[in-house]
Amino acid sequence: MRPVVGQARSETMRRQSLSDGTFRGDGDPFYLPNFCASRAAVAIVVIVELTAIVLSIARSDTVSFWSELARSSLFLLWIGLVCAALLCVLRPPLARLGVRGGSTAVLALLTAVVAGISIGVFLLGRSELLAPAAALFPRRLGPFVVRNTLIGFVIAAVTLRYFYVTHQWRRNIEMRAAARVHALQARIRPHFLFNSMNTIAALTRSAPRQAEQAVQDLADLFRASLGDPNQTITLADELEIAQTYQRIEQLRLGERLRVDWEVAALPADARVPGLLLQPLLENAIYHGIEPRAAGGTVHIHGERSGELISVVVRNPLGALSGARDGNHLALENIRERLTLLYGARALVKAGSFGEEYIVTLRFPYIAALAAGSD
Repeated sequence: MRPVVGQARSETMRRQSLSDGTFRGDGDPFYLPNFCASRAAVAIVVIVELTAIVLSIARSDTVSFWSELARSSLFLLWIGLVCAALLCVLRPPLARLGVRGGSTAVLALLTAVVAGISIGVFLLGRSELLAPAAALFPRRLGPFVVRNTLIGFVIAAVTLRYFYVTHQWRRNIEMRAAARVHALQARIRPHFLFNSMNTIAALTRSAPRQAEQAVQDLADLFRASLGDPNQTITLADELEIAQTYQRIEQLRLGERLRVDWEVAALPADARVPGLLLQPLLENAIYHGIEPRAAGGTVHIHGERSGELISVVVRNPLGALSGARDGNHLALENIRERLTLLYGARALVKAGSFGEEYIVTLRFPYIAALAAGSD
């Protein structure tokens, strides 16, 4: 039975990509990270300790460095963790205020927290229960609260600026990747479309069933190509797209084109960016098979090793490969999208080895969500 890359499946994949929140070109409109995550809590602790060390060094000439570090660390940890908890809970309403309103609200909130905890610490130091340790607490309320509030305001403002710049940099990368995906989608070569239509026209009378099949394959291919460029799809769907492309080219090239699929070991539910393998197959046919009078074989081998997936695409070097060298747009696009989705864990290598051109993709195995989950 012919695999179909249909609209229902595309909609399911779109929901999966939106629900997992990865590789979204529009990005999160608010720049604050998710303070409910454990990584954010670790970052808060690190920032707090660095601040405590700086303050302790600044006062080491008047008091003991270690006692000052212990006191500052305990005090700042309360402030940092309380602020993180509030930002975790209040992030949705803060995001609705926009960048300017949200930033102002966050600064006001953090400043109020610092002032409130400072007042609480001062009052705690005046209680009878802690009278023996009164020397560790501030003696005057006003200077203590004002100093802490100013320091907290400066640190909060610098941290927010860092978060904002990092968020904008991330969004710029996503927008550039999305633009390159659009360019790749628009780059399905006109000669491929013309050749496919000519092939279909020639089959209309002699082999109407094949012509109908070719029209359906061409529609499926362009439907996948014109879909949301920021969605992630399953590896099984991406293989279907590539095999649909092969069937169309097979009608034109006939026995000159042979594709050896060794992909049974690949996990079908692995999540990948759309148009990952089809451009590699297109390049392999265009550069390695079409220029050769006798054609050739494209080898596609995939396997999973632990939590890593490897896909290798090999094709013979075409007789006219030097005249048909492209600008490697597809490879750069794939490399950028894999890096955006998987970070440094993704790898793309390509080059000529002997009489073959070999492209290797390596990326982590991340299972897609179930089709029914939203």
